[in-house]
Amino acid sequence: MKNNDLERLLRYAGRYKALTYLSWVLSAISAILALLPFICIWLIIRDVLASEYGMIARYGAYAVALAIVSMLVYIAALMCSHVAAFRVAANMRKEMLSHVISLPLGVEDRFGSGKMRKIINDSSAATETYLAHQLPDRAAAIATPIGLIAMLLWFDWRLGLLSLLPVVLGFLIMMRMTGERMQERMKQYQDALADMSNQARPI
Repeated sequence: MKNNDLERLLRYAGRYKALTYLSWVLSAISAILALLPFICIWLIIRDVLASEYGMIARYGAYAVALAIVSMLVYIAALMCSHVAAFRVAANMRKEMLSHVISLPLGVEDRFGSGKMRKIINDSSAATETYLAHQLPDRAAAIATPIGLIAMLLWFDWRLGLLSLLPVVLGFLIMMRMTGERMQERMKQYQDALADMSNQARPI
């Protein structure tokens, strides 16, 4: 989705628009916090190899605490994004229903009740998935490689560069799965569902 399309979509959020941006920030923070327990694990291994056991329990407690905080921050991010997404979906449905009521008689028969119902319900519901889940996850997906690269290079830059290969492959696979061909196939699928709904008439 283009930036201008996202801005148009967020206009329906009203005063809840700030919660969408807050969810991105919290999701990115959660992703960074989720990496920190690995540093604690590395410190434990280092101390064990050096036969120093005084800080092992404390490092373990730090790792557990950071993991819990990361989950709590991510839950807060999803709560913010869901509140804003539900507001967007509700306002979109209200505006579309108001527009349908103002249409001349016969327009619904020309387009088909099934397709019109699908546009109002399913299309507005699709915005909830995008705003409440995909955007926060995208922020986490951006923050995670940045934190991962910094952490790996801090440990050992040679092993860090070698460990980045699976990350690069993962991004290439995700780009393949969410490319234009997949979008076109999903459009064909949604159009086929609308046509089937139009043909399904009660006896």
